[in-house]
Amino acid sequence: MQHHFVPQQYYRTIGTHPVALTVNDGDTVTIECVDAHGNDKQDHQITQPGNPMSGPIALNGVQPGDVIAITIMSIIPLRTHGWSYPTLAGNVVDPEYVTALPFAPGASIPKEYWDVDEQTHRVSSRGTHGKTVTVPYAPMIGCFGVAPARGEALSTATSSKNGGNMDYKHFTTGCTVFFPVAVEGALFFVGDGHLVQGCGEIGGTGVESAIAVTCRLTKARMNSITWPRAEDAVYLYAVGNARPLDQALQHATSELHRMLIECGADATTAAVLMSQAVEYDIGNVFDPAYTIACKIKKSLLRDHGLKDSFIS
Repeated sequence: MQHHFVPQQYYRTIGTHPVALTVNDGDTVTIECVDAHGNDKQDHQITQPGNPMSGPIALNGVQPGDVIAITIMSIIPLRTHGWSYPTLAGNVVDPEYVTALPFAPGASIPKEYWDVDEQTHRVSSRGTHGKTVTVPYAPMIGCFGVAPARGEALSTATSSKNGGNMDYKHFTTGCTVFFPVAVEGALFFVGDGHLVQGCGEIGGTGVESAIAVTCRLTKARMNSITWPRAEDAVYLYAVGNARPLDQALQHATSELHRMLIECGADATTAAVLMSQAVEYDIGNVFDPAYTIACKIKKSLLRDHGLKDSFIS
């Protein structure tokens, strides 16, 4: 079944909030999301800023210990412009270089506006605070996940085992993301859409805009997982969220090793294959928890007679 969900309330935490919509296994939902500052498709602020989430959406039949699969089928901008901050975060440069940044950390920073041209698949800044910059249009989801256990509410400023503000640029159309279920129904939230964003969200923003995300929600045929996983046409991914950065890398590497064992590799073969073939990407390095993705090409798994997909 196809659903269209327009929230009546938004949340700046991911947790056990009252269910807004319940769907069945395999249903598809188009979800309207405001931007990171709570502005809607008319660019009117309708809720408080801070990555307001649309949701929660409950999936019938999933219980704690299960895994929910979120397949991103499309990301459509709800307006033809977005915004970013025209600087870099102070924590991504050398301490002695902070004074060379366009705006000092903690200062009031004006927005740089961008326009998207879906025909040419480009996004161009208006050049208010410098020369016009044009980059490829590559929409992605900055913040999404499921409710954690024991009534905890996770701020949408950060991320953890249940997802959250990971800002990983490959969470886009065609990607299926797997989250560990901690409460009945999983309680899925999504928001913080970007028209484009580089690795790390090193300026503190992508090009922020209101979006409509169409997702398919299913119960994954997968053993219990510890950290988010994902797959697309080319890669299997495992994602770790923590600070310092090496701890996020450790979480992601451990999760991918477990994933390859589920693909049919023994522990040694998985380790040897990973040591020569994994790739690492940086998700968010601006927020309280950093994000690292550890990934491996599916073709290598097929070459070794291993399972290469968990999509039903």
